[in-house]
Amino acid sequence: MPHRKNFLLNRLGPDVLDRISSALVVVPLAQGDVLAESHARIEKVYFPHTGIISCVVETIGGGAIETGMIGNDGVFGASQALDDKVSLNHVVMQVSGDVSVISSDLLREAADAIPAFRGLLVKYDQFFLAQVQQTAACNALHTVQARTCKWLLRMHDLAGADLLLTQDFLAQMMGVRRTSVTEVAGELQKAGMITYSRGRIRLLDLDMIGQRACECESDVRSHYRRIFHSNEADV
Repeated sequence: MPHRKNFLLNRLGPDVLDRISSALVVVPLAQGDVLAESHARIEKVYFPHTGIISCVVETIGGGAIETGMIGNDGVFGASQALDDKVSLNHVVMQVSGDVSVISSDLLREAADAIPAFRGLLVKYDQFFLAQVQQTAACNALHTVQARTCKWLLRMHDLAGADLLLTQDFLAQMMGVRRTSVTEVAGELQKAGMITYSRGRIRLLDLDMIGQRACECESDVRSHYRRIFHSNEADV
């Protein structure tokens, strides 16, 4: 079943997934597709198979910073759908991919009828809050290089070693100046950890990248394993 390419849906028992599969539709989403605007009602819920969803806080002055990253380990829109709430962030496809989509109303009905499904969604919401809190601490305490390496490791887990990313986009996601990203990318490339050309980054040495990354990525992995009682490495 294609929906099992998402880790959360794959955790459901066959009987539970069968009950909701008729309401799920697999669709492709392109890089830059907007899934929600700040303060807009959530109409659909997305379970990624591939690609990455990015939650971005926008400021009045035009600035923006990523606060959460969602891949095939998670879901966007479920907690809002359960309580008929709005999105607090601008939410966009950071990397293109396929997702299982369900309407918010149908997801809420399924969660009300199936306690195991609701419990899974609540657990992921707890993990995502932990990820956002870790990101806030990381942005305040760690160097641009350490944060960049952490960010690249997370991207690798969700999208592989070849990443279509401009330095402008990376700078915006991290809330830093483009010149800072250019400097760090040059250092990493000189050290043989990455190659960078025309908006494409290739990760060459994950061990070295991991050595220069802050501890936040491993902490996020630990949160996931504790919440889901999982030994899975891909988080």
